[in-house]
Amino acid sequence: MAKWLLGSLFGRLRRRGWAVQRIGRALRLFVPMTRDVVMRRYRPVPWSAFAWMGLALAYLVMPFDLVPDVILLTGWLDDVVIVGWLLTRVDRRLTAYRDWKGEAS
Repeated sequence: MAKWLLGSLFGRLRRRGWAVQRIGRALRLFVPMTRDVVMRRYRPVPWSAFAWMGLALAYLVMPFDLVPDVILLTGWLDDVVIVGWLLTRVDRRLTAYRDWKGEAS
């Protein structure tokens, strides 16, 4: 059963490679964007990106989840799905920053 579940999970990830790519891009660009905002090199400030990232971090550290983490695989899986979804929202808000940096979308 666990083998089938992992195979199904990896199959879904392969089909949704765009989402994994967006999550990675959001994580890779958020810290440099924050640095550029703090150093006043980049304006306007993408407050919505900070809000979505704050929600993602809060959900990770919050002791209450939709599915408790004590339910091993399912509890962690809901964290991955919800935080991943929030990080895709961060990536959407960083489009103007990517254009400013000259990176391809």
